[in-house]
Amino acid sequence: MRELLASDDVRAALALDHFVHRISLNAGALAAVLGGLEAFVFTAGSGENSAIMRERIAKKLNWLGAQLDPARNESGEMLISTADSQVTLYVMPTDEELMIVG
Repeated sequence: MRELLASDDVRAALALDHFVHRISLNAGALAAVLGGLEAFVFTAGSGENSAIMRERIAKKLNWLGAQLDPARNESGEMLISTADSQVTLYVMPTDEELMIVG
């Protein structure tokens, strides 16, 4: 992800656009099945470590009422949504190695 974000290659931009599209597509499908969302959690490598990707994905969730607080997002807080967001946005660290072992 870091390499894609740092790249000027048009293919890297396409890959990032596709990544955001697929996440928003699946989030929308899940929201439809669940009748909405109360929260959306960013986790793992890019979810935990990329404020830019969180911002891009959160923009795609605006139609659900998700409102990203840019300052919280940039500072790495756990709660990154605005106070009036209808969907709470969180960043949760994971221990991927522990999950693989378990």
